[in-house]
Amino acid sequence: MDGLERPSAAPPRPWRVQFVVAALAASALGLLGRAVYLNLNQGEFLRNEGDARHVRTVTSHAPRGVIRDRNGTALAMSTAIESIWIDPREAVRERYRWPELAAAAAVDSEELARKLDERSERSFVYLRRHVEPDVAARVRSLGIAGVYIEREFRRYYPEAEVAAHVVGFTNIDGQGQEGVEFAYDEVLKGHSGAKEVIQDRLGRSVEDVQNVSSARPGRDVYLTIDVRLQSLAHRALKAAVQRHEAEAGSVVVVDVRTGEIHAMVNQPSYNPNDPAKRKGPATRNRAVTDMFEPGSTVKPFAVMAALESGVAGPRTTVDTSPGFLKLGRNVVRDRRDLGELDVAGVIRLSSNVGVSRIALATPPDRLWDAYAGVGFGSASGSHAVGESSGVLKRSRRFGDFERATLSYGYGLAVTALQLARAYAVFANAGKRLELRLETLDPTGGGAPPAATTRVMSDATARKMVEMLEAVVDTKDGTGRRARIRGYRVAGKTGTTRKAISGGYAKRRYLSLFTGLAPVSDPRFVVAVVIDDPRGKKYYGGEVAAPVFKTVMADALRLNAVPPDSSRTPPRNAATENYALVQDARG
Repeated sequence: MDGLERPSAAPPRPWRVQFVVAALAASALGLLGRAVYLNLNQGEFLRNEGDARHVRTVTSHAPRGVIRDRNGTALAMSTAIESIWIDPREAVRERYRWPELAAAAAVDSEELARKLDERSERSFVYLRRHVEPDVAARVRSLGIAGVYIEREFRRYYPEAEVAAHVVGFTNIDGQGQEGVEFAYDEVLKGHSGAKEVIQDRLGRSVEDVQNVSSARPGRDVYLTIDVRLQSLAHRALKAAVQRHEAEAGSVVVVDVRTGEIHAMVNQPSYNPNDPAKRKGPATRNRAVTDMFEPGSTVKPFAVMAALESGVAGPRTTVDTSPGFLKLGRNVVRDRRDLGELDVAGVIRLSSNVGVSRIALATPPDRLWDAYAGVGFGSASGSHAVGESSGVLKRSRRFGDFERATLSYGYGLAVTALQLARAYAVFANAGKRLELRLETLDPTGGGAPPAATTRVMSDATARKMVEMLEAVVDTKDGTGRRARIRGYRVAGKTGTTRKAISGGYAKRRYLSLFTGLAPVSDPRFVVAVVIDDPRGKKYYGGEVAAPVFKTVMADALRLNAVPPDSSRTPPRNAATENYALVQDARG
């Protein structure tokens, strides 16, 4: 075979080529014919099916962060809920079914038609938001073109009115409107995500195409509030307001070691879960927004200024006879002639004349500095929404009467939170605390001490606490109803006339008590304000002091603070009646 050429391959047979060409031609003609047939006979059906199964970019809503108390108990949380929305451009194809849709969604049929006609060029219109599950199910089952169901989140407040003023609330879009919800909105709010999906005509996602952006939940916020004490304080305050037919009231509890606010309650309150109730005066956090003249509760600070400036000591005698003091055309009065008192007695018996004489002997700047030093006229540092700084005017033109009235709590304005902060100076050995409502420790415990500023000496603070203890502990003190079995308590009553336009109202008062316990190692300060009690009793020692006693006892018990006194309040009825006669009338 060497030298011979290999024969070439045989050419393809003609019939095979013809077969392949014919098969391809037949397939092409078949496909073309099928397309013509479907277009002529099922075109409308196929167009509807194509519209019903299409790619959409949908929003993935992120839950808002949870607001928790110091022990982790939820005070505000987000729950999943469904909302109904419409694409008017699609829905118009089934306009004849709009009455059916209106009935299922429980809306007015004519109103629905008007809304969709007015927004016919839009691609998104809410029909109803945050609907009940059965409403969403009814609408979904209709399968009407252009009607969709989406998942959102609604805010829920488990403690309802108990923590309403602290926590606040959000609007329907999840934006903080009041309280911590507003103050920490940027921290709490989540960031929505987006993804492309294929949806059927019922708005159900058939297939995920791609993730555009991921949703990020909001961060949780831990408060210094102890919801257990908050609830007990709420109950005690509400009972007192009802019992004394008062217009309103506030209670604040502050930990004097850390500056943390353990409770802050007001009456009247409201249920933040009910949008209809989230308006009007009831939503106001009176403990931080409402200013008032503090009356006799401010007398210890006038005495403190005198002690610090060296013009008086606890045993310095002051003549209060004959029970009034004329200053120009004005007169300062006591409820009766208390005679000669030492400085401690002026506080114990709440003498307006006595404290006025002490204030007039004190350099004016030292008096003002003492008030400003404990925080009057400035914010507390808590960053509570709507917090007022109060009013503390400084004027070198103040006459004797203005200085005198300033010493017993008129001519300045404070809030309940400021009053608690001021008394914390006595409890904290002369150092002013910056208060806080958010804890830095997510476990709610072990928070570092608050920033402090020394505003009086440790020695003066101790002397003031001794004098304030006598207000509660002695038989002629004005605050005997604040005594707590087993604990040494120090505090001060106050009863002030309510200021109105053009002067002061007749027979309208604020009843006050602010105090600390236990005296041997102070842990808490509680401030109580009862606004306009209309019952038979209105003195601070009768109305506010019992609320202090209940709330402070609960605070000490919940925090396992050991008793510091073996003495117990007397149970003799005669003694109790005597105390009632001598009660807070400063």
